[in-house]
Amino acid sequence: MSSDSAVLSVLGELVVDLLPDSSADAGPQGTAPHYIARPGGNALNVAVAAGRLGAPVRLLARLGTGPLAASLRRHVELAGVDLAGLVPAAEPVSLAVVGLGADGSPDYGFHVQGAADWQWSDAELAAVLPAGTAILHVGSISSWTPPGCEAIARLVEQVAASGRALVSVDPNIRPMLAGGPVGATLGNTPEDVRARLRRLLARADVVKVSAEDLAWLEPEALDDLDATALRWADRGAALVLLTDGGAPLRIARPGRSLLHREPPRVEVADTVGAGDSLAAGLFAGLLEAGVTTRAALQDLPDDRLLPIVDDAALVAALTCTRVGADPPTRAELAAARR
Repeated sequence: MSSDSAVLSVLGELVVDLLPDSSADAGPQGTAPHYIARPGGNALNVAVAAGRLGAPVRLLARLGTGPLAASLRRHVELAGVDLAGLVPAAEPVSLAVVGLGADGSPDYGFHVQGAADWQWSDAELAAVLPAGTAILHVGSISSWTPPGCEAIARLVEQVAASGRALVSVDPNIRPMLAGGPVGATLGNTPEDVRARLRRLLARADVVKVSAEDLAWLEPEALDDLDATALRWADRGAALVLLTDGGAPLRIARPGRSLLHREPPRVEVADTVGAGDSLAAGLFAGLLEAGVTTRAALQDLPDDRLLPIVDDAALVAALTCTRVGADPPTRAELAAARR
């Protein structure tokens, strides 16, 4: 990949997800459940999904130590993602133990204290950000966990000030890590996390936020999600996508009417990585349409934006039909579209 080409740069964490293996028993006493280790994390999922869709993408991530690090790297490589953004790190890889509800929704237990993902420096970021970055996506745990979140915020502010690329933010809140005793071990309190996110959102051109995020960020916002989507757009983003599980997707743009799109109906295996795949589908569509600046996004008419969003929703739906964050390829998307 040429560093001067229009590149999606995805910045964030790498997480190994331990997913329950429903096909295996838990031993005679029921105390030995089986788990399957799968590559995960918001940034990795977005980058892999975009790579499988054929988008030029570089993953900016600190690759920690441990026996599963090689699997993370190989997973990214197989998706066609540029590996030049991976920074070798001495700290351990993050681990999430995942439980699944009856509706396929995930519940997480995290083992992330002192992990590689939270240790970004300004120098590391400057060294791995491609000159051709057209969209910079940040979000999830690394974007609001110190000390690295400060370096990420400074990079976002620099890119936004330059006007050379779209900035995308996804809060992707994990309540256990954003507050409470576990969050405290990472240097997170709810007040600090909200303040860190406000700093990022103030520079964002694109925001993807879920109703689940809002339940933690602004519980009162759930009373009227339509009004909330419009209000978030009025804060400064050129495009806000508000997801609500299988309910209609809300699309808000400043000075325009709110739009709703019904997501495709599929048989859900689980919803792990669905939001990340939606974001990747959006970015791939924007890159293909040549929409890589705020001005271009603001000028994009609804009749050109909606097919991009519909494709993104289909990417997310296809991901839901598979166990874990396993997004479709470009060919699989085309087949499903037909």
